[in-house]
Amino acid sequence: MFRNLFRPSAGPGFQTITVSDLKAKLDAREKIVLLDVRQPEEFSHDGHVAGARLLPLPMLSGRIGELSKDAAIYCICLSGSRSHVACEMLHRQGFTNVTNVAGGMGAWKRAGLPSKRG
Repeated sequence: MFRNLFRPSAGPGFQTITVSDLKAKLDAREKIVLLDVRQPEEFSHDGHVAGARLLPLPMLSGRIGELSKDAAIYCICLSGSRSHVACEMLHRQGFTNVTNVAGGMGAWKRAGLPSKRG
């Protein structure tokens, strides 16, 4: 499952997006599902994008049925590696509108974009 951890942010079957483009989509209130696939302590203590749904990568396969295959799903983690794996998993399960957030929360914070704690 983790064999592709260090590949680029995009892959076959899914797109990639910059944090600034994601912020623009959120500001425009586009209908997307933002999945944060980090661990709960990272999500709470290190901050997360407002509106993000926590679904840690190790739990994704068991809870994939909670997600709509018709939804636009954007995956984020700390650096883009775990979210890349999540995008691959979703694509293999038939999700067709999947996007990886390049650089993850690290890039989000470096860009000075707002995050929430708790």
